[in-house]
Amino acid sequence: MKKNLVVVGYGGMGGWHTQHALKSDVVSLAGIYDIDPKKSALARERGIFAYDSLEDVLNDEKVDLITVAIPNDSHIDVVVKALKAGKNVICEKPVAMNSCELDEMIKAAEESGRVFSVHQNRRFDVDFLAMKQIKESGELGSIINIESRIHGSRGIPSDWRGEKEHGGGMLLDWGVHLIDQLLQIFDEKIEKIFCTFDHITNQEVDDGFKLTIYFEGGKSAYVEVGTYNFIAMPRFYMRAEKGSAIITDWREKCKVAKCTHWHESEVLPVQTAAGLTKTMAPRDSVTMDEYELERPASDVHDYYRNFCLAIDGKATQLVTHPQMRRVMRVMEACFESDRLGQAINFDD
Repeated sequence: MKKNLVVVGYGGMGGWHTQHALKSDVVSLAGIYDIDPKKSALARERGIFAYDSLEDVLNDEKVDLITVAIPNDSHIDVVVKALKAGKNVICEKPVAMNSCELDEMIKAAEESGRVFSVHQNRRFDVDFLAMKQIKESGELGSIINIESRIHGSRGIPSDWRGEKEHGGGMLLDWGVHLIDQLLQIFDEKIEKIFCTFDHITNQEVDDGFKLTIYFEGGKSAYVEVGTYNFIAMPRFYMRAEKGSAIITDWREKCKVAKCTHWHESEVLPVQTAAGLTKTMAPRDSVTMDEYELERPASDVHDYYRNFCLAIDGKATQLVTHPQMRRVMRVMEACFESDRLGQAINFDD
């Protein structure tokens, strides 16, 4: 039987959630709630029921599930109230402003016996899934490092995302996704974190950042978000024991180059502008296989399907509390690294 869902916050992501709910096979949209009367009126114009207050939502016994899609600094109040009212809760990312807030949310979930998680919808991005597929297949052997980038050229949106008090900035907006993705690929413990912020179009919050995560065993992941890049660098680049993989754009297939023979009897030197080089001589088809991966199948609404199964005790929630805590702690380490201008040891 479908779960009755209310979306709190009828903005960009709130509207996204309602549209998916209207077509869902696992939830029925009971309505929305927004503190802005204009947004409530807009919902009603579209045939969607709008509650008059949060209390009305929490007191409605037919509501099984609440999705919270409001500014980041407001998450904790609504999430904790909803859990204490006996509702299951999905919260938009970042789930909280800090680990203390997150721990308070998790405590409320444990005490109420309700399911609580963060909406990490970008675990369903096909570019990420392609990289994860390569790792899990073992086709290229052990992963050495991965570079993950998102580049745009329009700065931070001119709303609360550019204001520190509301939890703005690119680390909390996009970084939370990219960090979560990479922690789904690397199993190793984190040893150190080094992060620097950009302040090109906004001095109050970061409008971009560069992050390196150092894992046990010498592996690393590089994450970069930029909002002032008029030429974007590749979305993903992977180096592995037996080759490399690249996704130039999220709309493109993953290109893989697998080294089949390392030692060559002869390497012809390459003529460059400044002389000859053997080291950088390109490989040929004799020593390397090149191919493209088909884009993995993906359905973002599987997040809700999993969550509803978790409510019924038939599945473990996709995004677990330890995973939520780990991502939050990495982001906190990023802020501290940028503040100090140095790498931060990470107790994983």
